[in-house]
Parts: sequence; C-alpha cells; structure tokens
Amino acid sequence: MFSRKFRQKFNFVFPTRRQAWRWLLPILLVFVFLSTLLWLPWQTQRMEANERQEQLIADTLWVEQTIQFQLSRDDESLRLIATEIGTGSSSTKRVRDRITTLIRNNHEISRIAQFDADGNVVVSTDDAPVSLRDYPVESIIAADDARKSRAPRYSNPARAQHMSGAMTLDYHVPLFRGDEYIGDLAASYSLANILSEMVPWWFAQDNEIAITDQDDNVLEARAAGGSGRGVYTHRRPLELPGVTLALRTNSVKGEPKLLPSLLVASVIALSLGLLWSLYALWRDINRRLAAEGALRQQVAFRTAMENSLMTGLRARDLNGRITYVNPAFCEMVGIPAEKLVGRSPPMPYWAPESMNEYQQRLSQVLAGQVTPQFETVFQRSSGERFPVLIFESPLVDDTGKQTGWMGSILDISDRKQVEDLNRRQQEKLQASARLATMGEIASTLAHELNQPLAAISSYTTGALNMINNHAAQPGSLDLELLKPALEKAGAQAQRAGHIIRSVHTFVKRREPSREPMTVTELIDSVIPLIELQAQQCFVAINTRIEPDLPVVLADRVMLEQVMLNLTRNAIESMQSIPPERRILRITAERHAAQPQTVVISVIDNGHGISAEVAERLFSPFFSTKAEGMGMGLNICRTAVEFHGGTLVHADNPGGGTIFRFSLPGPVDSTVPSAADSAIINGK
Repeated sequence: MFSRKFRQKFNFVFPTRRQAWRWLLPILLVFVFLSTLLWLPWQTQRMEANERQEQLIADTLWVEQTIQFQLSRDDESLRLIATEIGTGSSSTKRVRDRITTLIRNNHEISRIAQFDADGNVVVSTDDAPVSLRDYPVESIIAADDARKSRAPRYSNPARAQHMSGAMTLDYHVPLFRGDEYIGDLAASYSLANILSEMVPWWFAQDNEIAITDQDDNVLEARAAGGSGRGVYTHRRPLELPGVTLALRTNSVKGEPKLLPSLLVASVIALSLGLLWSLYALWRDINRRLAAEGALRQQVAFRTAMENSLMTGLRARDLNGRITYVNPAFCEMVGIPAEKLVGRSPPMPYWAPESMNEYQQRLSQVLAGQVTPQFETVFQRSSGERFPVLIFESPLVDDTGKQTGWMGSILDISDRKQVEDLNRRQQEKLQASARLATMGEIASTLAHELNQPLAAISSYTTGALNMINNHAAQPGSLDLELLKPALEKAGAQAQRAGHIIRSVHTFVKRREPSREPMTVTELIDSVIPLIELQAQQCFVAINTRIEPDLPVVLADRVMLEQVMLNLTRNAIESMQSIPPERRILRITAERHAAQPQTVVISVIDNGHGISAEVAERLFSPFFSTKAEGMGMGLNICRTAVEFHGGTLVHADNPGGGTIFRFSLPGPVDSTVPSAADSAIINGK
C-alpha cells in the first residue's frame, strides 16, 4: 500500500519536473537572450564612453603639443633676433622689419617690443608709447628673472591695460652684449589668440577648451560648440619656462543612451528586418523586371536610332573582320548587311586601284596604329567610286577591354563638289587680282612701251633714209653705220617684247607647277613690273642678291605675284614720306640655320604697321585701303606656304616694315601634288 502510493507520488512528481525542464530551457534561453541584449548595449555604451574619453585625452595631448611646438618656434625666432641685437649685426630698421614679419605670420603674438636697459621702447610693432614699467607686475617680475638668469622667461598671465585689458602672457628675452645688459625683447601673447589660432576648429566644435592657472582658475576659454557637459574632461599641464599653466578640455557630448524597451525594440527590429527583407526581395524582382523592360526598350531605341542615321557605322574585330554594319552603310555601298557581316579583307567595297592603300591602313589598324580621321575612296556595288571621310576609334566593352575598331563613314561627294567650286572661284579671284593689278599699271605700261617703240621707229626711219640715199647715190651706203641702228632697234624690240611677255605670263590662268630656278632669275623677271609701279611714286629700287644661292623649286608666276603684291604695298606705304627716303630694298640671302633655304626680304621706309592691324594682317578680306579687296597678303602667304616656306613681317629699325619669306631648296622640297595645287587655289 505504502509502496504503491509512493510510486504514484514519484510518478507524478517526476513527469512534472521533466515538463518543468522543458519550459525552463526555453525560458533560460530567452533569459540569456534578454541578458545578452541588455549586456551588449551596456557594454557598447561603456566601450563608446571609454573611446570618447581616450579620444579626448589624445586630442588634448595633440593640442598641447601643437601649442608647445608653435611657442618653441616663436621662441627660436625671438632668440635669433635677440642674438643679432646683442651682436650689433642688425640695425633698428632691420629689427623692426624682423619683428613686424614675425607678428604678421604668427597671429597668436599681439605685440613685440624692444626695450633698452632703462625700460624705454626702442622698437615696437605698434605705435603705443609704452615702456616696460607700464606692463603688468607679473611681466616686470618675469623680465627681472630673465635678466638675472640670462635666460628667457614667461610671465604669469595678467590683464594688460596697454592691450585693452586682454589676458596676455608675456615672453621676455634678455639682451646682453658681452656681460653688459642692454635691454629686453618682449613678446606679448594673447591667450584668446592662442586658443583661436592653435586649436583646430573641429576640436573646438566638440569640446570646450580653457587655459587655467595652477589653482584651476580659468584664464581664457573657447567654446565654439557650446559649454561642456562635464562627462568627458581632461586636464593637461602646459609647462613653459617660468610659468606652469594647464589645458582643460570639457566635451560637449553626453553619455551614450541605452535603447528603451530593448526586448520590444529587438522584436520590432527583427520583425521590421523580416518585412524589409520581403520588401527588398519584392523590390529586387520588380527592379529586375523593370531593368529588363528598359533594356529591351533601349535596344529597340538604339536600333531605331542607328537605322535612322545618315552616317554609316562599321564595327570590326581585332582581326579586321566586320562584326556590324548599319543600314546607312549598306545603302552607301549598295551591299546588304548579310554579305558584309563576318567578311574578312579584302572588302567588296574597296576600289581596285586603291587596294595598296587599304592594305596598308588595315596593317596599321591591326598593329594598333589607327589614324583617327582620313579620307579615301569606296566603290559601290554598281562600280561607281565616291569619296568618304572615315573616323576610326577603338571599340571597348564594359570591362574596358578593346574588342575591335569602330568606324563612322561619311559620304563627302557633295562636300567635294563644293570644295571644287570654291577652288575654281579662288582661281578666278586670283586672276581678278592679277588683272586688277595690271589695270592699275596699264597707263605706266603704255608709257614704258612707248619709249622702245619710239626708238625702234627712229632707228628704222634712219635705216630707211640710208637705204634711200643709197638708191639715189649708188655706192654711198655704209653697212657699218647701218648695223648699230638695226642692233639698237632689235634690242628695243626685245625690251618691249619682254615687258609684254611678263604681263601676259602674269595674268594668264594656269595650274601651279614648280620647276628648278634661281632667285636671280625670279627677281630679274619681276623687276620690269616693279619698276613700272615705282616710277609713278618716284621710288628708287635697290636689290642685293647674295652670290651662289641654292636653286629652289618654285612656280615662277606665283612668286612673281607675291613679289609684286609685297613691293606694291611697300611703294604705296612710302607715298607720304620725303622723296629722298623713298627707297625700296629687295634682298636675297641664305637662311642662317638652314643653308639650303633662301630668304627674300622686301624692305620699305614707309609708315609701318600698327599692332591692331598686325593681328589681322593676313586675314581674308581685311584691308586698310578703301579700294582694297583684302586678299593680297592672304594670297601671298598661301603661295609661300605652298612652296614649303613661311611669310612673316617685322618693323624696320629705320622706319617702315620688312616682309620676309623663305623658299626651301630642292633637298627640303618635293614636287607639288594635286592636293597641293588644290590648297593653293583655295580648296
């Protein structure tokens, strides 16, 4: 009976205890979890508080070292000035300049003054007539200690009346010349300036910093971020010769706070975290769908944009095989895309006569030496050739790796037609300029031709008279007298013919061609035309040609036009000067640095060229003449550059202007190409 009851009681108690352990374990886990939740914030709070305190101590130490370092630098500068004063190597002016510079570069110093042995001011950075006796008592005591110890001393901080009552710290450096005391060099530091100049703004925003005395009395404080809360504080001694101060910092930050209702906050945080995870997953799915839709739209838009371009696009891989062409390129060459994509050189749109050029450019592209922009000729499927302008650039993928080359192709057939029209118009403009020039000298030309024609008439009349006399009186004809008359008549006829040929050659339209010639031949051929213009203005011509000049490759007519334009401008610029100074000089000599280059100079004594005119001198259609077209100098420079030279101008030291152009010799020149001819004719 007893045993049965005992067993029943035991069976009752034992399952209850097992159930209790089953409940106790989760409760224990929850308790551990809650304890952990409580302990972690508390531990975090303590660690954060310790970190703030350690950071405050480190920052205070850094500020103290900064102040000590700056005061040491000022100490060295003041000692150096005192040494120079003691040795007598610095004048009063030099001392004033030194201390003025020192106080300008160091704003913590409010005043620097030199006193003699009686305490009177010798040099000061301000105009206040203050003697050493007017300084605070603490400063006078420090000056006396410095004199006795023969070493610099700081005074105890005090309010100086000569500094508007500001709290100052005076630094006294005794001045000795040998063993003789000759005075004192005093620098007044403003405690407020020390805090404002030497304490970083970021430290002052987070901490209230003060300078205190040994009794912890605040002498000066800076609280840019507000008053300190007294939670995180630190006091650091500031040891200076003669005085001991302290830096006291008080952080404006309070103690970290624990989260209220940590368990609720944790559950809410976990729940919010779960909800946020679901929301983030949903948002990520929507973003992926939106990105895919935007990508499809972007691809469709870019495809439509590429299909709408008038510019041909062509992509090639690193082996030169075509990987992409747009419809504009296919329409341009007349070949469908399926016949181009995947095609390797040679391409069906290459013209057979330019095959070598294509192969050379392809080799440069495969070697990575692509030309960014060039012109060439393509062939349509019908066999028609057309000019194109190609822009080539590397094709780079999203990882920055080059995968090929991208080219933009423009059909420039219309532009070529416009350029050809401009070239023809430029040729007409140059011919018009030459005809206008000949129109200006037409009257002089008639006068010049009249002389040889009159001489020819006289000589032929005399010869006829001699022949008639011989017919009337046989045997009276003297051939020796007839021969000189006929020779002179022939010479005058050659002279007239030379003038007419020069004019005809000058105004004749022709394609530029460069042939070997000497500078002497060039100048001799254009001198008759220059003399025609010079005679009207009573201008004397003086030529000087250096012997043994190298032969140049030149177009005679073009250079004659250059010489005629330059000399005409020179002659017109000398119309307003006295006749005895109207001298036109033409010189030809070797280039000093390039012996194969000839330099031709046209020098006048005219009115010269102003700086405003010089800036636009070679601009098309710019002229200082009322009747001028403004193309003369522009045509001259273009013609000279066509020959590989340069046209420049400079002031003549004797008054006037020097126009100088260079002509490279055969070594530096090449026979002009069709492109050169197009350029000189205004292409």
